[in-house]
Amino acid sequence: MAGHSKWAGIKHKKAVVDAQRGKVFSKVIREITAAARIGGGHPDANPRLRLAIQKAREANLPKDSLEKAIKRGTGDLPGVAYEEMVLEGYGPGGVAILVEALSDNKNRTSAELRSLFTRLGGNLAGAGSVSWLFQKKGLLIVKVDRMAEDRLMESAIDAGAEDFRLEGGQATILTTPQQLESVKQALQRAGVTIESAEFGLVPSTTMHVDEATVARALLALLDGLEDHEDTQHVYANFDIPDTLLEQAGG
Repeated sequence: MAGHSKWAGIKHKKAVVDAQRGKVFSKVIREITAAARIGGGHPDANPRLRLAIQKAREANLPKDSLEKAIKRGTGDLPGVAYEEMVLEGYGPGGVAILVEALSDNKNRTSAELRSLFTRLGGNLAGAGSVSWLFQKKGLLIVKVDRMAEDRLMESAIDAGAEDFRLEGGQATILTTPQQLESVKQALQRAGVTIESAEFGLVPSTTMHVDEATVARALLALLDGLEDHEDTQHVYANFDIPDTLLEQAGG
């Protein structure tokens, strides 16, 4: 997870700022609607919807907007039908990039994301070209303020976590998708503050990037892709040294 735990932390902090500015409302509403359409409107039986609702609450999405998004997904209210789409490509340094989006016009979204790739030093590739490099995991970011590192690691591993990395008062914990909720609940019972819990894609192999100019160009591309209104998640298989990552992206 070298480089990725710090990048996850940077993205989480950015998401908090974006939430304060109301910039994430559109993304969380789309995710809630899509999750409800695919798995139903009951969060207890729909893990994806449950996590989407949690993110909506973290972003202070009004309850009325949340409920309407669920009803639009289940068909109880009319609304825009968002389709899931995945785009794959490469960024500066040959880093593999996978973008998950929700769009009401896939041709428009594809053209706009292709333009971003080209303009910011990357290029799109065919379906399946990089997706095989990633595995779906549960990802938790937690504060390490009330529990010693060894105790936190022991609690996470005992609960079923697969990997653990500590960085600057913040821990990144990986689980299988099936174990995410149980690990989260176990840590909460132990008094751990959960800053973020979500499903994500983690690379099985990484590309080492140690040139500052390449790192800056790569992170500029990733930021540009994430800022697109239709983008839900951006994943990349880079390994940037923490000090360089802080300078380039933090």
